[in-house]
Amino acid sequence: MSRRFAQVDVFVSGPVTGNPVAVVLDAEGLTGEQMAAFALWTNLSETTFVLPPTDPSADYRLRIFTPTPAGVDGELPFAGHPTLGSAHAWLAAGGVPRGEVIVQECGIGLVEIRRDADRLAFAAPGLRRSGPIADDDLTRVREALGLDAGHVLGAAWVDNGPPWMGLRLDSAARVLDVRPDYAALGARDVGLIGAYDEGSRPGTDVGFEVRAFAPGVAVPEDPVTGSLNAGLAVWLRGEGVLPPSYVVSQGTVLGRAGRVYVDDDGDHIWVGGRSATVIDGSVAL
Repeated sequence: MSRRFAQVDVFVSGPVTGNPVAVVLDAEGLTGEQMAAFALWTNLSETTFVLPPTDPSADYRLRIFTPTPAGVDGELPFAGHPTLGSAHAWLAAGGVPRGEVIVQECGIGLVEIRRDADRLAFAAPGLRRSGPIADDDLTRVREALGLDAGHVLGAAWVDNGPPWMGLRLDSAARVLDVRPDYAALGARDVGLIGAYDEGSRPGTDVGFEVRAFAPGVAVPEDPVTGSLNAGLAVWLRGEGVLPPSYVVSQGTVLGRAGRVYVDDDGDHIWVGGRSATVIDGSVAL
């Protein structure tokens, strides 16, 4: 059966600078096994499938898969850049939201997505797991990343679907210098954030550098990551460390130039960016 398909670049600052997501529209009738097999074939960090909602307040339902081998559960309850890329593709295919915001139904529940000029932004979901990381786990992660204890200013669980461990480092330069030992890191999902000083920013509006490592779901380093940026924002805004609005650079080490815009309006933390359709057509599934 031929189904509408789009490949969308998310969190872009220019052509092919962000993180691609494969989006299968009109995915009704596909089994979870078929979805997982196609996600493995695309070999992107995530592939999504747009379905009719089961909740009457939602505009559509989304299933999100990582490229994991057969027999391994690669479905995520939530992910950030797939949420924005799928909303972009849904709108481009003629989707019309019921209200002022787009409402996506996914494994973590309902996620609101707002349109802001040429950007889409999702409301950061609450954390499923928060609080300190056990000392032994943190030591293993630090050693796998080649970090000394003094390089880490804070660490916490920031699990909002993907089970991220968040580490705040002493500078953006430190984040960029990390060269992970993936064998030592194992199946842990780890995100890093560090601040730029005025003289080293890659752009006038960029305040922070972020990197995301998820070798457990066959994504050694993710180019630009909405879920991690959302989790970090929920954690560090609560700690009073981050400003109400800021811009993140991510993907630098991979040759990308992703930009993530984070805004706290007092009710929600919005995580957004620009998206661009790169491939538009159909797939036979």
